[in-house]
Amino acid sequence: MRQTTTNSPIFVVQLLLALCWMLGSHSCGYAQVAKPADLEVESDSSGGDAEIVVSQEAADIHSRSYVFDGHNDLPWLIRQEASMSFGNFDIAQRQTDSHTDIPRLREGGVGAQFWSVYVPAHTAESGKSHQMTIEQIQIVKAMVKKYPDTFAFALTTSDIEEARKLNKIASLIGVEGGHSIENSIGKLQRLFELGARYMTLTHSDTLDWADSCSDEAKSGGLSEFGREVVKEMNRLGMLVDISHVSPDTMQDAIDTSSAPVIFSHSSAAGIADHPRNVPDEILRQLPNDGGVVMVNFYSGFVVPESAANTRTMFERGRELRAKYGDDEEAIRKETAIYRRRHPVLPGTIHDVADHIDHIVKVAGIDHVGIGSDYDGIGTVPKGLEDVASYPNLTQVLVDRGYSESDIHKIMSGNILRVIKAAEAVAAEMRN
Repeated sequence: MRQTTTNSPIFVVQLLLALCWMLGSHSCGYAQVAKPADLEVESDSSGGDAEIVVSQEAADIHSRSYVFDGHNDLPWLIRQEASMSFGNFDIAQRQTDSHTDIPRLREGGVGAQFWSVYVPAHTAESGKSHQMTIEQIQIVKAMVKKYPDTFAFALTTSDIEEARKLNKIASLIGVEGGHSIENSIGKLQRLFELGARYMTLTHSDTLDWADSCSDEAKSGGLSEFGREVVKEMNRLGMLVDISHVSPDTMQDAIDTSSAPVIFSHSSAAGIADHPRNVPDEILRQLPNDGGVVMVNFYSGFVVPESAANTRTMFERGRELRAKYGDDEEAIRKETAIYRRRHPVLPGTIHDVADHIDHIVKVAGIDHVGIGSDYDGIGTVPKGLEDVASYPNLTQVLVDRGYSESDIHKIMSGNILRVIKAAEAVAAEMRN
């Protein structure tokens, strides 16, 4: 890889992006720094750096279905960089400081999207998590209202199917972290009423009722209240998302939930050993559970060498906050030293395809999907620079021998099946 010095522009960009991740993956926007694809860091990951050329065959396969992505953090970018207003960041125009805008969504063949209404886990300390989550929901609704020819708000599979008939992008809401309900079933119900259709049980911090993969355990998985939360999500028809949680919490959620679980933006630990990825012992249970792992695109999770260098990024973020408080310059200096010693290599689209292959091998073709994490991550693999890049992944899957029907399952069919299953469970529980 290219060597950089502490006064090089590339190094400064890498440092600021690393700081964002170490303080919590969405704790600051990167739009003021640079687009991740502009980092120009060479990768020696498997698969090579050859540009992907989408063949007519792959383009036709891609166009005959659509992408249903499990996790996009555009709402947080709008909050951080545009004062919560699409008037300040018009996604109808091609943007250079984000992964996402309408022209590129159309180019990528996105037909349905879970928009994350993430708020940082540390907002629980000030009691602001729930209210801020509601504000993020309003950002999604404002987007749908401002661009009605492009987006349609969706609550059910019927809504998704209707949106597709109208060539609109079905827009669903995912809550990223159980801190958003502030230990209240009533607040969980309120988020559902406002349109949330999945909730990640934790983010980076362990809760009173659920253990995170990146914090010390309190409950050894789910507490009794945590199990009540899962059961209420089943009753409501809200998907139980177990990205970010510990393996014990994954297991407890699978054992407790009557509906299939999802990992909205996680990858395979068998390929890249990182706490944010899914162990094989959990993957093996998905055929019985019916759930789906929606593969994350963050290089720090999917590239094996990079995963080794980001294993403790959330823990380090907490340590730096405790040590320096709001002294950002001190945090930057310490981060610079750490990141130079532990770089995040971008890797390539082939690294992501390796995760898909592994999940298919261990869990089966019915249990893998796409959860890019665009606009919530800094470094992305070459070939997956933004939401226009999904056809590249279809091409790689074609090259690896996947059939059209299997590609359509990965791109949208599997997650749509899980949503239908959750709706059926909810209807049965309410009857």
